[in-house]
Amino acid sequence: MPKKKKVFVLKRFTPYMGKKKILLPLSLVLSGISAVLNILPFILVWYITRDILSAPQSIDVSNVSFYAWLAFASAIGGLVVYFCAILSSHLTAFHVETRMQKVGMQKILSMPLGFFDKYSSGKMRKIVNDGAGTTHTFLAHQLPDMAGSIISPIILIGLIFIVDWRMGLASIVPIMLGFITMMRFMRSSKGKEFQKKYYDSLEEMSSESVEYIRGIPVVKTFGQTIFSFNRFYDSIIKYKEMICAYTLLWQKPMSFYTTIMQSAAFFLIPIAIFLIGRGENLPLVLADFIFYLLISPTFTLLLMKSMHFQQNTLIAEQAIDRLDNLMDYTSMSYVKNPKNINTYNLEFKDVVFSYEGSDNRAIDKISFKLNEGETIALVGASGGGKTTIARLAARFWDVDEGEVLVGGINVKDIDKEELMDNISFVFQNTKLFKGSLRENIVFGKENAKEEEINKAIDFSQSREIIKNLPEGLDTIIGSKGTYLSGGEQQRIVLARAIVKNAPIVLLDEATAFADPENEHLIQKALKELSRGKTTLMIAHRLTSVKDVDRILVIENGKIAETGTHEELINKDGIYKKMWDEYQKSVAWKIVTKDTVNKGGQNA
Repeated sequence: MPKKKKVFVLKRFTPYMGKKKILLPLSLVLSGISAVLNILPFILVWYITRDILSAPQSIDVSNVSFYAWLAFASAIGGLVVYFCAILSSHLTAFHVETRMQKVGMQKILSMPLGFFDKYSSGKMRKIVNDGAGTTHTFLAHQLPDMAGSIISPIILIGLIFIVDWRMGLASIVPIMLGFITMMRFMRSSKGKEFQKKYYDSLEEMSSESVEYIRGIPVVKTFGQTIFSFNRFYDSIIKYKEMICAYTLLWQKPMSFYTTIMQSAAFFLIPIAIFLIGRGENLPLVLADFIFYLLISPTFTLLLMKSMHFQQNTLIAEQAIDRLDNLMDYTSMSYVKNPKNINTYNLEFKDVVFSYEGSDNRAIDKISFKLNEGETIALVGASGGGKTTIARLAARFWDVDEGEVLVGGINVKDIDKEELMDNISFVFQNTKLFKGSLRENIVFGKENAKEEEINKAIDFSQSREIIKNLPEGLDTIIGSKGTYLSGGEQQRIVLARAIVKNAPIVLLDEATAFADPENEHLIQKALKELSRGKTTLMIAHRLTSVKDVDRILVIENGKIAETGTHEELINKDGIYKKMWDEYQKSVAWKIVTKDTVNKGGQNA
């Protein structure tokens, strides 16, 4: 595969600048002018020092005063011009940051549903929001400083050799040593590798922290600590260890850099003594010596700015790389003239599907037809492909081979809005938004009438939940300590699906995390939801599939068995073994030692 041509990071931000594009070069020009104005006071102070030391008995006060006021004016002018430079760069940076967030979110909203299985909400937030914030810092602060960091050293190097080339060489030795030390380390593979690992770790920690914060009510309820959320804890430890290791890598280079950059006097003093010893003009040597002592720390500051610029350039590149990688997810193609759904049967024809990066088939030549108004249950061991089948029906991904048909039409030929309008999802991982219960229930049908809402509440067995809340349907979920249990959330999600009233229903282990009481209520709600609908359900509790029209036993991505409950029991195959194991698990109970002994004596 040909290597991608390296593009300067600033060009990659240009598409996000819009009409503010002109402000960035303006900012760089103003920053360069500011750098010149900020150097002028050093030259004027040198003139003043030379005049005073050359003729201490007959100082020209008016001349010294002129230089002093000019130095003051140039310093103030430098600040004003720099303020204008920063103002221009900030206006551009704010626009870029906002555009990156908008474009990122618009792209995410257009992603296929399978995208959200790959990226967690915490990771997406980190990449889009924090990445945009990082680029803001780079454009608003680092770029204007870059212009000054380029112009100022050029002018200062010229002055160094014009004033006195011998002292100039002496003062530049520590600067060159410090520069070489830092550049070698900054450009080393270890430094670049760290930046990538650093942002990978931040993404992971951000993602895990979001999940942990969401689970805090559960953690507190069961008296657990952060250690109970191992992935979050491990991500923090991993981040800490990486930062400590990288800090130790800098120990010697940074110590040498700090020492050498503060040692200009040690190089200048011997040269000054040598020049005085040769009989050169003492006042001029002293004036030059003071000049070099003043500008040497300026070099240190400029060098640090240059290094920060390189570091922040790398950080900005990492941020936009991650955004590009996020946006680079394979998009689905949609036909220009989509077909309309008229019937609501669901069919898989020789479907083959593999997950990205996997050599194994998750679904291997599966074919079945679910007639309109019929209910089919998928059962089998975890990882067998049941959830993948349900998600392919809703076009989370496109199949590698074969066809998925809704109403006899390939899902690829159906408009995505129409496909989603005709399908309701109830998955095991429920999702309620931070908003009122009413808003959550009508999310699939915003113009739902009050009668429809009340019907959905009753059918989903949610009336009791709402009665127990202080503000009923207007209670805000997730604020002021108002949280619902997993089973309660599942019933609200069912109410949402009932209000939507889509003709095709996909149920993925909807009772997986419900307690026995809630499971009974959810089962009643599921029956109501699927009444007269084309229903594909996944269940791990086999009692819930006894009455369905047909059961498909999925094993290693293939249909191992098919039939009704009675037919499969009579076959004495995989399903029969699963049923027997399930019956044993249901009958299993805890007994005391005394009960066991008593049972033994009775025997």
